[in-house]
Amino acid sequence: MKTAYLFPGQGAQVVGMGKDIADAFETAADIFERANDVVGFDLRKICFEGPEDELNTTTMSQPAIYVTSAAILDVIKANKTSIKPDVVAGLSLGEYTALYAAGLVSFEDGLKLVQKRGQAMQAAADNSKGAMVCIIGLSEDKVKELCEEASQGELLTGVNFNCPEQIVVSGSLSACDRAEKLAEKYGAMKAVRLAVAGAFHSEYMNPAAKELALALQQCKILNPSEIKVVANTNYQYYVDAEDIKTGLVKQLTCPILWQKCMEKLLSDGVEDYYEIGPGKVLTGLMRRINRKTKVNNISNLQALEDLLAD
Repeated sequence: MKTAYLFPGQGAQVVGMGKDIADAFETAADIFERANDVVGFDLRKICFEGPEDELNTTTMSQPAIYVTSAAILDVIKANKTSIKPDVVAGLSLGEYTALYAAGLVSFEDGLKLVQKRGQAMQAAADNSKGAMVCIIGLSEDKVKELCEEASQGELLTGVNFNCPEQIVVSGSLSACDRAEKLAEKYGAMKAVRLAVAGAFHSEYMNPAAKELALALQQCKILNPSEIKVVANTNYQYYVDAEDIKTGLVKQLTCPILWQKCMEKLLSDGVEDYYEIGPGKVLTGLMRRINRKTKVNNISNLQALEDLLAD
C-alpha cells in the first residue's frame, strides 16, 4: 500500500466550507444538492453561510463535514484518476466518509447514518451532564493517573488518543472540571475544554449506540475489497460488512485510537497521504506522530486546483 486518504471528524467545520469548490465544480455542487434532498433542509446554505452557532451543533456539523469532504473527494475522483487510495481512514465521524471513499456505502446511505448519528449523540448528551477536555503534554500513564484522581467515583476516561501527548478525556461535567484544575499538577502544558455537547466516546453514549445499531441494520454496507479501511477502535483493517457495523457502533462508546491507526499505516508502508475535507487537523496530528511524513491537505479550492494541475 502506498497512498492513503484521510478524512476529518467533528470540529473541522467552518462557515463557508465547500463553497468555493461547489462554485467551481459542478460535481461538488451536485453533492450538496443531493445532500439537501437527503436531510430535508438546506444544509448547503448552513455550510456556506452559517450561522456559526448552528453549524457547530452536533446534529449539524456531522452531516456538514461528511458532505463537504465527499464533495471534495468526488471532484478528485472525477478529475485526477492518477491518484487512487490503497487505504482510507477517518477520525471518528470521518470514518463514514472513508467508507464512502472505499465504495462500501452509497453517499445517500452514509449521509443518513451520519445524520442519525449526530441526532442520537445530541439526544444522549442532553440526557447526561458530560463534557470533554483535551490534555496536552502528558503521557497516557499520566493521563490515567489524572483521571483516577479527578473522577472521584464519577465517569472520567481517556477517549481520543490523537497523537503523542495529546489525549482527550471524557466524562461527567464535574469530573472534567476537576481534571482541568488538576492537569497542571501532573505536568500538563494545558487543558482545553472542548466545545462539544457532551461526553462523547464514553458510556454516556450507550443510548446513541443502540439507536445507531438499529439504523445500521437497515443500511447496505459492502465487504471491503480493493481499498482497505482502518477501524478507529482497534487500528485494524475491517474484514467484512458486519465488522464495519460493529466498529461504527463501538466508536460511540469506546476510545478513538487515531495515533495507532496512523502508526499502522506507516508500518505497512503507506507513503502518500491526502487529508480530504475541511480544516487541517489530521495534517497537524501527523506532524506530531511522524515529522518526516508529509500530508497533502486538500481543504479549499486553491489546494484542489494545485492537486489537479500536477
